[in-house]
Amino acid sequence: MQEACSVARLSGLRIGFVPTMGYLHEGHLSLLRAARAECDMVVLSIFVNPTQFGPNEDYQRYPRDAERDLEAARAVGANLVFMPSAEAMYPLGYSTFVEVEGLTSKLEGQHRPGHFRGVATVVLKLLNIVQPHKAYFGLKDYQQFLVVRRMVADLNLPVEIVPMPTVREPDSLAMSSRNVYLSPEERQAALALPRAIQRCVQELRGGERRAWHVKRAGMELLDAEPLLTVDYLAVADPETLAEPDIVGASAVVLGAVRCGSTRLIDNAIWREGE
Repeated sequence: MQEACSVARLSGLRIGFVPTMGYLHEGHLSLLRAARAECDMVVLSIFVNPTQFGPNEDYQRYPRDAERDLEAARAVGANLVFMPSAEAMYPLGYSTFVEVEGLTSKLEGQHRPGHFRGVATVVLKLLNIVQPHKAYFGLKDYQQFLVVRRMVADLNLPVEIVPMPTVREPDSLAMSSRNVYLSPEERQAALALPRAIQRCVQELRGGERRAWHVKRAGMELLDAEPLLTVDYLAVADPETLAEPDIVGASAVVLGAVRCGSTRLIDNAIWREGE
C-alpha cells in the first residue's frame, strides 16, 4: 500500500483518503465522492481498529461485510482499498501509541477511556502508509475530527484534514454502521437524540445564551424517552470543547445515548446569525 501511494505521489497524482471501519453507508460514500471530485486517486481503508474499543464494547460484533463494501467503493470510484489485518497493523511487540491531550479528556474520552488513544494511533499509522494530500472525516464524530486535526497540526503532517457534513436518514437519525443494531422500537426511541440537539439549537437561535437553560431544553426530550440512557448532552465551544456558562458567538451541541445495547452519538453546530 505504501509503495503504491509513493509511486502515485511521485507521478504527480493527488491522493484523497477516506479511513473507515467498513460496513459502508451513505455517510462514507459522501466522503468518497468528495475525494473523487477533488483528487486524482482515491484510497479507502477498511479496518475495525481494536485499540479504540474498550473491553466491554462491540469490537467482536461490529458489523462487517467486505464484499458489500468493495462493491460500494467500486461504484463511487475508489481506486484502491486497503484492508489490513489487526496483526499487520499491530504486530507482536507493538508498543507505540499516540496521545492527544486536552481534547480527549472530556465527553467521549470520559465515557470511553483509551478510545482516542486508539483513534489517534491508527489514524497516524494510516496517514503514514497512504501519504494522502487530503483525508476526509465526517463531522458526526465531531470530537474525533478535532482530535485528528490537532494531531496533524501538532506533528506537522503534510495532509489537509477535510471535514464533511453529517449525512442523515430521512427520519433525521445520523447515519452510523451501528444503526443496524437497533430494533424498530429502539430506532424510534433513538430519534429523541437528534430532536434534543435541534431543540438546543433552536434555543440558541432564539437568543438564549445560558448554557444550562439550553441544555435543559434538550434533556427534557431525552429524559422523556424511557428506552434511552444519556451519557452526556453538552453545549460546548466548537474549537476547544470547553463548556461555558454563557454561550458566545458559536457552539457545538453534542450528545451521546445508549439505546438498548447500542451507543449513538450526534451533534450540531450553531453560529450566531445562521
